[in-house]
Amino acid sequence: MTTVAAYAAPAAKAPLERTTIERREVGEFDVLIDIKFAGICHSDIHQAREGWGEAIFPMVPGHEIAGVVSEVGPGVTRFAVGDRVGVGCMVDSCRECENCLKGLEQFCLKGMVGTYNAVGKDGKPTYGGYSEKIVVDENYVVRIPDGLSLDVAAPLLCAGITTYSPLKHWNAGPGKKVAVVGLGGLGHMAVKIAHAMGAEVTVLSQSLRKKDDGLKLGADHYYATGDPKTFEQLAGTFDLIVSTVSAPMDFGALLSLLKVDGALVNVGAPEEPIALNLFSVIGGRKTLAGSMIGGIAETQEMLDFCAAHGLGAEIELIGAGEINEAYERVLASDVRYRFVIDTTTI
Repeated sequence: MTTVAAYAAPAAKAPLERTTIERREVGEFDVLIDIKFAGICHSDIHQAREGWGEAIFPMVPGHEIAGVVSEVGPGVTRFAVGDRVGVGCMVDSCRECENCLKGLEQFCLKGMVGTYNAVGKDGKPTYGGYSEKIVVDENYVVRIPDGLSLDVAAPLLCAGITTYSPLKHWNAGPGKKVAVVGLGGLGHMAVKIAHAMGAEVTVLSQSLRKKDDGLKLGADHYYATGDPKTFEQLAGTFDLIVSTVSAPMDFGALLSLLKVDGALVNVGAPEEPIALNLFSVIGGRKTLAGSMIGGIAETQEMLDFCAAHGLGAEIELIGAGEINEAYERVLASDVRYRFVIDTTTI
């Protein structure tokens, strides 16, 4: 075992503090990564504060990890020392079920192993990217293309793939009208990616406060959901709506904005249940769906796509000592658009 510095939540809702954790020794198929940057995802806050249920403490969050390989096991064939790599929301799965064999490891029928707040096959808790180093099986590591700097690439390991996957699956592209609900860490990447795919992109946000930003990021239109006229004006407009908001939404109102056979895909994960009148789905043969990150191959595809189109996250770089302040600012929607920790400051 190797001892490394990290920032951890010692208990639910407790401030994160500097500590040390143990990383396993590099095994035959393992890659040791010197972490350079780690994004702060809203799900880090949900889990550190037990918003999604009971969690494992102490918890080292972080599943938007970018770094450099510093050691490889003797059986590793995909990576070499010095490679620029990333790790996203999972570090293992059963590798044998129908979904794993299809490259849908995120939907492993036996349960994928989360990068943190999970238990690995060795029976020990997993610790995430708010740390100096991490050891990961090569099959769950992706290559960061040279065209992306590591700091703006880090959030792509969650925010990028979480939005790329549904946009691809529901065929966003030329001739399609796509709406993105919320312009935050996920939403700003959804706008960039949908625009690069060739779709006509509309942002639906509570107010017009970020309209100029939305248009610069690639949106063609921007409307305030706080204005009742928006739902009258846009009724039956969209082929696809991607909701990135982690708070309860009026899904009936959003469904009214879809064309016949349109899809509303939720990638945000509110802590509270929602109420829905099913007539808002039945009327128009509409689909209410969900999506969760992507498989390893699709994550690599997303990174290559972003590099080819010059897409990185819009970030605010912080030191490790600013993590707790950053959490409060995320909750106050006071970030444009992703905090990224310089992990060399841990």
